[in-house]
Amino acid sequence: MSMTYIPLSGLSLRDIEYVVAVDDLRNFSRAAERCGVSQAGLSEQVRKLELLLDVTLFERSRRHVAPTPDGIRLIAMGREVLASARAMIEAARARTGPLEGLLRIGVIATLGPYYVPSLLPLLRRAYPELKLQLTESLTQSMLSRLRQNELDLVFAALPVPGESFETFPLFEEPFLAVFPRNHPLATRDALTMQDLAADHDENGLLLLEDGHCLRDQALAVCGMMPARDQQRLATSLEMLWHMIGAGEGYSLIPQLALRNRAEWDELVVTRPMAPASRQIGLVWRSSDPRGPAFRDFAAFLADNIPEGCLPPSAG
Repeated sequence: MSMTYIPLSGLSLRDIEYVVAVDDLRNFSRAAERCGVSQAGLSEQVRKLELLLDVTLFERSRRHVAPTPDGIRLIAMGREVLASARAMIEAARARTGPLEGLLRIGVIATLGPYYVPSLLPLLRRAYPELKLQLTESLTQSMLSRLRQNELDLVFAALPVPGESFETFPLFEEPFLAVFPRNHPLATRDALTMQDLAADHDENGLLLLEDGHCLRDQALAVCGMMPARDQQRLATSLEMLWHMIGAGEGYSLIPQLALRNRAEWDELVVTRPMAPASRQIGLVWRSSDPRGPAFRDFAAFLADNIPEGCLPPSAG
């Protein structure tokens, strides 16, 4: 029994991208912004796709956008179509030169502002044909985008969860303890993790908000878990600096974030920690055909680690 031929001329990958964006963001306006089109244009294309498929993909109201049961099923298939299309492009790119042209890179927020300025000149000299598209966000957000083929590489603190990823350690970034000048621990020449774990000063450990991998790393290094109602949380490393300078407490700051901080010398004191560091690595999908080229790329970066950092530990 032969199947009826169904022409695909009315179905475009761009329309599927629109639908997936609406499903991701549950908002037509933000989906249009992500896709670089007007909200009216995106809405019209979604309606046309619904007519073509003869189903309603989304339940809509002024305050609510959600996929219908048919929408959930078909949008999942649409994601697979987009993933296959991207894989096709990547396979072709891998044959003609995987590190020429566009490379979409994600960098965790506690690394990007401090590593990227030295990274860009290095890449411009070594890979002149490479066009970079940079994204900065939290670890889980970027790994999700990497998994969905929306990013090619991610710079993150290792290890990262997920069997679908391949990782390459680049360097060890030491932590330094940063205190207000009048803090009791600020007089020590060097500190250990036990010193911080034993500290019970009311102006104690300051943390980033939930979702920042640096928050979990700081707690692990200090060997403590402060009660939720006693935590003072910063939204970024920059705000963490201000809170320390104001005398609210201390924190652990990655080595690269201490660059160009001379203006803070009157307010804060930095002290080395022994041993305390995080391992920065490059992450990509295990299924990406450019894997061998990414490993060569990562090896090049590991040979050019930032000042103040160390080669990755064997463990």
